[in-house]
Formats: sequence, structure tokens, C-alpha cells
Amino acid sequence: MTKNSRAKVKADALDNATGLFLDTNKSPARNVNELDNRGSHFYLAMYWAQALAEQKKDASLAAKLKVVANELTNNEDKIVDERNAVQCVSMDVVGYYKSDFVKASAAMRPSETLNKIVSKVKIA
Repeated sequence: MTKNSRAKVKADALDNATGLFLDTNKSPARNVNELDNRGSHFYLAMYWAQALAEQKKDASLAAKLKVVANELTNNEDKIVDERNAVQCVSMDVVGYYKSDFVKASAAMRPSETLNKIVSKVKIA
């Protein structure tokens, strides 16, 4: 067991986010134009950022995540739309087991809005 208090705060927030994720049924759907794995991962990330921003045990961490959580929340519809727009589009990632990192990354990160928000996150 670690004595890293920040890790405990992050873990507790992730637990809260997972509960909200399940309560709001943001798991991947089976049909086109519904939430896929990429979309469900977005929701877990958004809920986790919200939980970290709202927690009271680490004010510094909460302050860092408040802006991120707000940006994710305010751009939720746009991010989901950007992700849904690439469903059923063939993507060449140069192989299944040994894919090209750049191509696979582009395929898995189709939302420019989300990419810009995530690129600003610097948390230890």
C-alpha cells in the first residue's frame, strides 16, 4: 500500500466517476451513431475530471481540473458528435497487432475539440 495521498484522491474520484458512468448508462452501444468505445471513454474521462474538480481533499488538484472539467462539460455534444461522425469509416492502421502508432492514434482520437482540451492537462 502506498502513502501517496494524491493517488488516493485520484482513485476515489475515479470510483465516483465510474459510478456515475454506470448510472448514466454510458457504456458502448451496439448500433451505429450511438456511443462507441471512444465515446464511452470520453464520458469516463469527463466524469473523472468533474469528480477531481469537486473533491475537497486536494485543493491544488481540484483547481487544475476545474477548467478541464468545465471545458469537457461545455463541449460534450460537440465532442460526441465529432466521435460519432467517424463511425463506420474504414481506417487504415497498418495491421491489427502491430499497428502504426500515428495512424492508430488518429483513428482513436478523432475529436479535435477533445484533443485540444486533453493536450493542456499536466498533472503528476
